Amino acid sequence: QVQLVESGGGSVQAGGSLRLSCAASAASGRTFSSYAMGWFRQAQGKEREFVAAIDGDGSLIYYADSVKGRFTISRDNAKNTLFLQMNSLKPEDTAVYYCAAAADGWKYYIEFSDYDFWGQGAQVTVSS
Repeated sequence: QVQLVESGGGSVQAGGSLRLSCAASAASGRTFSSYAMGWFRQAQGKEREFVAAIDGDGSLIYYADSVKGRFTISRDNAKNTLFLQMNSLKPEDTAVYYCAAAADGWKYYIEFSDYDFWGQGAQVTVSS
């Protein structure tokens, strides 16, 4: 079992930046680095969509086309924390952002169904 808690959401004007954090408490006997991690988002009235993913040691990263070049996913395994740096934010980035953990850390995952644990979500609102 992994507990995930997001923080850092808020409101910002278009063109601004926010940094989301996801603090993980890993299951006994497993390290944070053994989990692949990802960020998803869900706008009101829409399905949850993939944003970015990273493997266990941070060497493999993948982004959705909609955020490529603007968002950066990273992790600090010593601090059991996942990050999402969001720059050049647009109104269409407005959504609840969720971090997620997959039990196999050898690669990254982009499908919702590949993830085993989810955080409670953090609201990001971008105004024009």
